[in-house]
Amino acid sequence: MSKIFTGKALVGGISQLLLFPLILFLAAGTLAWPAGWIFLILFYSFVVVIVRLLSKQNPSLLEERMSVFKPNPKRDTMFLLLGVVSLVWLIVIPLDAVRFHWLQVPLWLQAVGALALLGSFAIMYLAFRENAYLTPTVRIQQEREHVVVSTGPYRYMRHPMYTGFHLFFLGLPLLLGSGVGLVLTPVLIGLVVRRTVLEEHLLREELLGYDAYMIQVPSRFIPHIW
Repeated sequence: MSKIFTGKALVGGISQLLLFPLILFLAAGTLAWPAGWIFLILFYSFVVVIVRLLSKQNPSLLEERMSVFKPNPKRDTMFLLLGVVSLVWLIVIPLDAVRFHWLQVPLWLQAVGALALLGSFAIMYLAFRENAYLTPTVRIQQEREHVVVSTGPYRYMRHPMYTGFHLFFLGLPLLLGSGVGLVLTPVLIGLVVRRTVLEEHLLREELLGYDAYMIQVPSRFIPHIW
């Protein structure tokens, strides 16, 4: 890993990596949850791939993503709301799937959920590979000479990273066996869509060429559909 990483970034990265197992298994009240372990194996495998990719191609972006997120209150209110709702969602899923069995999911749908997660990770990997500006904060990155990215998946959709989020929000409750978590998925997707609209407003105002790119690629999330 690059020597530019600060101790604060490493602490932030480790904290983020521990977030999923702590929330999920504490809410479940047990470690005997096969679906939970399958998710962690898939998730951490994806993390390893992304860390290796960014440590070679864009270590400064990796450090920023590892660091504790400090939002701009004027531009990231929707991101904060998404974080709060996501936290509630992550707690509800194991409460439903393991503790109380409110709305169970059949095994075949859990398998579909695993495939959706793999699809989300694949799309997000392609977004990371092409886009050097994928920071959590909505901002124009002058220090990285921010330009419009129109290669890879960005040739077909303007926000492939968010497409990956949508699949993640669908796949996780299915894999973990929570019907209640699945019911909450449209709320999370709606928040991402709203943040996307706000982000594009900034990009149109401040990023040279983004208006033309929106005409060239009319689809936000799904080519020719949405």
